[in-house]
Amino acid sequence: MDTLTQFLSAGAFGHFTLGHAIMIAVGVLFIWLAIAKDYEPLLLVPIGFGIVVGNIPFADGMNIGVYEEGSVLSILYKGVSQGWYPPLIFLGIGAMTDFGAMLQAPKLILLGAAAQAGIFLTFLGAIALGFPLPKAAAIGIIGGADGPTAIFLSSQLAPEYLGAIAIAAYSYMALVPVIQPPIIKLLTTKEERLIRMPPSKPVSKRTRMMFPVVAFLIAAAVAPGAITLLGMLFFGNLLKESGVTDRLAKTARTAFIDMVTILLGLTVGVSTDADRFLEASSLLIFGLGAAAFAVATAAGVLFAKLLNKFSKSPINPIIGAAGVSAVPDSARVCQLVAAREDPTNFVIMQAMAPNVAGVIGSAVAAGIFLATLM
Repeated sequence: MDTLTQFLSAGAFGHFTLGHAIMIAVGVLFIWLAIAKDYEPLLLVPIGFGIVVGNIPFADGMNIGVYEEGSVLSILYKGVSQGWYPPLIFLGIGAMTDFGAMLQAPKLILLGAAAQAGIFLTFLGAIALGFPLPKAAAIGIIGGADGPTAIFLSSQLAPEYLGAIAIAAYSYMALVPVIQPPIIKLLTTKEERLIRMPPSKPVSKRTRMMFPVVAFLIAAAVAPGAITLLGMLFFGNLLKESGVTDRLAKTARTAFIDMVTILLGLTVGVSTDADRFLEASSLLIFGLGAAAFAVATAAGVLFAKLLNKFSKSPINPIIGAAGVSAVPDSARVCQLVAAREDPTNFVIMQAMAPNVAGVIGSAVAAGIFLATLM
């Protein structure tokens, strides 16, 4: 009986709480959304299962938990807590991203810049609610809808909120098809949603090859804190566009990014232990994250409407919503909204311009916060 009692007290039965049950239910919900609704399955399945793993309680001293120094999960989690995984993810993103849509219509870059208003307005809102400046910046970056950037910045400025910020960022990335369409329809008229944009012009091979180098030099000069993220992003893009490193580019955008995504998603999920995660601050972060994402979407749409006041060729304001960094989901959502009004109206190529610009913009915003608040 003593042995049985000791066994039960060391395992889940002896330490299980309502909080653990809630978090396991959240993990199962993430898995269901990924499988049944196809919401970012490559992210939500690892994160959801990680939440389940991280909320199976055990006795202290077993050296298996993510917060126990030297355990396997703790070692893997260092890629999150010390910011190793996000730059590696950016390398893969760069190798799979086509900046041609952005280079074809440079004025659409402004829509990606405008969408970053969600980051800075939420930053101010978090300060008003009493969060210190570094933590407010880490919360605000959720508005970029860029999980790797949110993880990278929070690992540097707000490590105690890393789990909540990461889960919030990836949750809103996955819910882009749910959140963005109502905001777009609220802020646009039917006539605006029916606007057809002119076809894009081709971009030369030389321009494509020069862009990652020139863009990195400019971005690094403006926001040196973003060198780590943008350096890897543009390096990956150079591998893709150079034409002489196809093997490296293929590896970066397939097996390499898949491996890092698995480790990042699983360890982020495992870090959401109920004892640390279920706090009032986590719920507040989720609320602020939702506000940040909504404001970012609205800012992109409204700025597109403003540009139409001065532009000779009209812009369909739907594509302003793609200014957030959820690539390519936001661009796809824009196409779906446009197609509901007119099935023959194709805006996805134009929407990719602010979408990829938003990736750069959110990384630049993170670099500005790092440079000023570290």
